[in-house]
Amino acid sequence: MSSMVTIGISDMKIVKSADFLVTYALGSCVGICLYDSMTKVGGLGHIMLPYFPVSSQKQENVHRFANTCIPSMVNEMERMGCSRARLKAKIAGGAKMFEVSGDSTFGNIGARNVLAVKETLRNFRIPILAEDTGLNYGRTLYFYVETGTMVVKSFSNGVKTF
Repeated sequence: MSSMVTIGISDMKIVKSADFLVTYALGSCVGICLYDSMTKVGGLGHIMLPYFPVSSQKQENVHRFANTCIPSMVNEMERMGCSRARLKAKIAGGAKMFEVSGDSTFGNIGARNVLAVKETLRNFRIPILAEDTGLNYGRTLYFYVETGTMVVKSFSNGVKTF
């Protein structure tokens, strides 16, 4: 019997086969699904920002940032028997949720998140098989590890299966 594992904002979890993962409230945040079809191990990260702040004096949550969450996911999946060469990705989110006059940096955080996710996956040579990113609406993401299927639900755009 499968169980649902919920991933919060700035969170990441890795599970085996029958379990499925869900994350809510993907606005400008990006959900990153990684999957190894041979081992039936999959992970879902919910990143909030593109890059870990190099000059930060405080302890930061590595799962909050694209460029640190993805390496953490890959390392944990390898510890569970996955091969980096077999990993595939599917991503969703990165919306522009608010119009902010005079502050394009804040207003475009979703696009910057998507770019950072794609750059980090490219650096790991992990192909993106599907994506539902951008535009101006929130999403809920379900990732079914047994099949590698990503389902994206939104109030305004219905259900999409990838």
